Amino acid sequence: MAVAGCTKCIKYMLFFFNFIFWLAGGVILGVALWLRHDSKTSNLLILQFEGQQAPSTFYISVYILIAVGAVMMLVGFLGCYGAIQESQCLLGTFFFFLVILFACEVAAAIWGFMNRDTMSKELINFYDAAYIKAVDVTGSPSKDAAIGVLGAFHTTLNCCGKGDDTPLFMQVRSTLCPSGILSSCHSELVALFSEKLHLIGLAALVVAVIMIFEMIFTMVLCCGIRNSPGVY
Repeated sequence: MAVAGCTKCIKYMLFFFNFIFWLAGGVILGVALWLRHDSKTSNLLILQFEGQQAPSTFYISVYILIAVGAVMMLVGFLGCYGAIQESQCLLGTFFFFLVILFACEVAAAIWGFMNRDTMSKELINFYDAAYIKAVDVTGSPSKDAAIGVLGAFHTTLNCCGKGDDTPLFMQVRSTLCPSGILSSCHSELVALFSEKLHLIGLAALVVAVIMIFEMIFTMVLCCGIRNSPGVY
């Protein structure tokens, strides 16, 4: 028998929140795919120097977001269908997946907070390694490759140097950097990843709030269905 009264209101509120949750999953999936193929990060993270690939720790968080967005869309659909059908089985399954997703999101948030500076530091170290080789006056075999790496950084980020550049670098600055007054590549790398991590953090916070409301409404609706006349 269909629920009535306040429980019926909860039913439609849960459907509404599940629909928002489903839409949020689609938005997160889209944002994650955009972050994965963003020209600035892609142009830097595909670089190779002395047989080593540019650090790609950033992509770990992006791949997690892609998986979370896809699962959110699936779980959101399950929640919408379970709410409309007033199915305790579907709602129980939905609640289980919500708890798992919430736990994964908390774990990912902790990992992201602990590694918030790692992504930019790894690329700064990669840049510095190429920087040293590019100004090497001994004619290192990897000097041309290092110049190519610096050129990619400078063009992509519209930056130049480390900020405390050596006299050797200042001598070749005009050949390595775009023209104009430019900021240091260290500060641009920090700003680049800080901006993207803030975007990921904001999306995670919004989703976490929606999930908390959904878990509450799911429990209330399940209790209402169980206590409805005709349900034993």
